[in-house]
Amino acid sequence: MLEQKILLAQMDPETVSDEIGDFVIQQVKEGDYIGCVIGLSGGIDSTTTATLIKRAFDRHNLRRKRNKLEIVGYIMPSDINNPEDARDGIRVAENLGVRYEVLDINGVVEAYRTTNPEAFDVEYHKGNLMSRIRGNILSTKAATERKLVAGTGNWDEDFGLGYYTLFGDGAVHMSPIGNLPKRLVREMAKYLGIDSYFVNREPTAGLEPGQTDFKDLGYSYDTAELIIRGLELGIDPRDLADYSQVKKQIEPEISYKGAKFTSAYEIIEDIMQRHIVAEAKAGIVSPPAAPVSLYYGKEIWRTIKKVERE
Repeated sequence: MLEQKILLAQMDPETVSDEIGDFVIQQVKEGDYIGCVIGLSGGIDSTTTATLIKRAFDRHNLRRKRNKLEIVGYIMPSDINNPEDARDGIRVAENLGVRYEVLDINGVVEAYRTTNPEAFDVEYHKGNLMSRIRGNILSTKAATERKLVAGTGNWDEDFGLGYYTLFGDGAVHMSPIGNLPKRLVREMAKYLGIDSYFVNREPTAGLEPGQTDFKDLGYSYDTAELIIRGLELGIDPRDLADYSQVKKQIEPEISYKGAKFTSAYEIIEDIMQRHIVAEAKAGIVSPPAAPVSLYYGKEIWRTIKKVERE
């Protein structure tokens, strides 16, 4: 079988960082807000998003004596979280020089035992409850400070797999990195000079003890991006499972003891199902994602509608 090479999106980080910054400023100023709030966990997505927004606000504020914009970080640990998560979130905020607060959510979580005791019987439901609590805290902080909630989901999570909690971490006003797959978020983080510790940190939602995104999904975000792109190109799922490009990506992820899946096709089926769920979720809550310019190969450009810089 003659294989069609699956080209993945590429970007110019400088161009895209400006596009994201312009988008955030436009969203804020259109509603006469004075900045953004963001949840900080020390993960690469929230760290990169916060850095992009801080850079954009700094650029904006240099030209103004009044009406300066501010980003505020909120670190919301619970007993389930690794203590390093809070320390990392604080480190990110201090590195950026932004105002931040640490808000322990354990008391709020426990209060729900009186109204939703059923949510405490299964870790999955308790985890989603905590995500919704964090989302409520952020949106309330934003409302009282006349700010917008900046989401931290990447394309793979939000639009590829739907790997987020409706009305939880998905309850945001805008999604600055929502059009960037995880692979390009890592590239952007390196371009921004973010410490390699945060770039290489294991992705986790922090909703269950010992939880990681890879354990939950059974494959990496890079695998999800490759498969979804192949399906977008019209490649039959069974043919896709035999692609050398796909095998090279997936085989290390199914060869270790305890792997969730045993074949490339099983992973493809799971990704296809999750993608259907992602589209359904987007139909319920779909905050605007920053328009960015991406290209495939040397000749084919795809420009998602740009935001004019003020």
